[in-house]
Amino acid sequence: MNTSLIPNNSLITATPEDGRQLAIKMARLVIKTTQPDDSIRKTLREIYEKDAAMLIQIGQVVATEFSTIAAANHYWASADRLDA
Repeated sequence: MNTSLIPNNSLITATPEDGRQLAIKMARLVIKTTQPDDSIRKTLREIYEKDAAMLIQIGQVVATEFSTIAAANHYWASADRLDA
């Protein structure tokens, strides 16, 4: 499998919302890469979608990815915003 784990090879996004969407996509790509079999992922999804602890862990993975993306984008703050 030759999946790019960072879409378009860039963490730079125009907005925090775009950054959040990229974080979710990256988290999903990690799962797809570690478990490439679609049928197994579907079976596992049926398990974790009903487990609150597992869903919280998924949220933590997305939060970690988002933190990295936010830092790469300098938290979307420009000098103009800081001066305002």
